[in-house]
Amino acid sequence: MPQSASAASSAAAPSSRTRIRRLPERAHYDASTVAAIVDAAMICTVAFQIDGVVHAIPTIHWREGDHLYIHGAKASRMLKALTAGEACVTIALADGLVLARSAMHHSMNYRSVVIYGRFELVTDPAHKLGSLRAFIEGFYPGRWDTLRPISDKELNATGLLRIALAEASAKVRDWGVKDDAEDLDWPVWAGVIPLRTATGEPLTEADSVGERVPATRFG
Repeated sequence: MPQSASAASSAAAPSSRTRIRRLPERAHYDASTVAAIVDAAMICTVAFQIDGVVHAIPTIHWREGDHLYIHGAKASRMLKALTAGEACVTIALADGLVLARSAMHHSMNYRSVVIYGRFELVTDPAHKLGSLRAFIEGFYPGRWDTLRPISDKELNATGLLRIALAEASAKVRDWGVKDDAEDLDWPVWAGVIPLRTATGEPLTEADSVGERVPATRFG
């Protein structure tokens, strides 16, 4: 059985619903692996219920310590629902296409996280401001101090929620091809094609007065 280049976590699952049953050798329950995947991703999907109807909404996120943060309009139906009941947050990153010698054994290298819990509303203005700064700086290092300061009206209109990473699990595949022995001589290319997220050529606004294109965490 192939093993992850970073061996699967020996830590126990934090709960029965986070325990990975399918391909458990890919499971990671340690906080450092979960945090690293949360940090590497830009978007998470938040699942919740409103009046018995399940919704799953993609949204930008960031991490501070042992919490995942999201934000949105304070009047948002989603933000209101998330503080009223349980939620599930998922993250998935595709790292490579795994091409085998048979269709059956084609696969993908990936990192994923599942988080269960309940979101809490952050109401302290200083906490909100500091977290929003961390959000911007996490994507665009050094940009916050160059921006027009956020107004009280904008801060008040923004809802900030966080969920603890205490009940979370990660699943990782980061190895090569797993072919059947009898297929190894089949005359077709086999291997891994890496995938990555990268920025394209910046498109400057016609009325932009800044001379330098800001850096991003993606280079």
